[in-house]
Amino acid sequence: MFLIYLSLALFFCAIVALDQLSKLYIVERLAFGAQQKLIPGLVHLTHVRNDGMSFSLLSGARWFFVVVTLAVFVIAILAVKKKLITQPLGLFSLAAVLGGAMGNLIDRVRLGYVVDMIEVEFMDFAVFNVADIFVVCGGILLMIFGVFFWRDPKEAGHENHQ
Repeated sequence: MFLIYLSLALFFCAIVALDQLSKLYIVERLAFGAQQKLIPGLVHLTHVRNDGMSFSLLSGARWFFVVVTLAVFVIAILAVKKKLITQPLGLFSLAAVLGGAMGNLIDRVRLGYVVDMIEVEFMDFAVFNVADIFVVCGGILLMIFGVFFWRDPKEAGHENHQ
């Protein structure tokens, strides 16, 4: 189990590092509001600041997001500590969500907004960042895990004794 937790910690740190490095790259290389083609016809980079959430909802609610993010961290840590999530899929999904949440939390605390930069060209969608990708994909995997694979640890232990 130690190796799983070590892998989770490294995965979490890699997500935060990838997110922060991509944001640093954008801030240093692309003027605010400027665009740069990444994959023509599919994706371009646009340097924007978002002080809300997706589509700038709840704009200006910086401390609300900080408190909610910290509450999510506390709940996640308690869930792992109480062994409510023990399977690798659930743990890695949770680490993806938390890594992304930490990346955006760092921006909110340090800058007062989140640096976003990825904009898809094939549909009208919000500009997002690497952290957002991990929050969304990790959240989807966590829901799949919860619906199809999660078992109540008390019931699982009871089944093993029969």
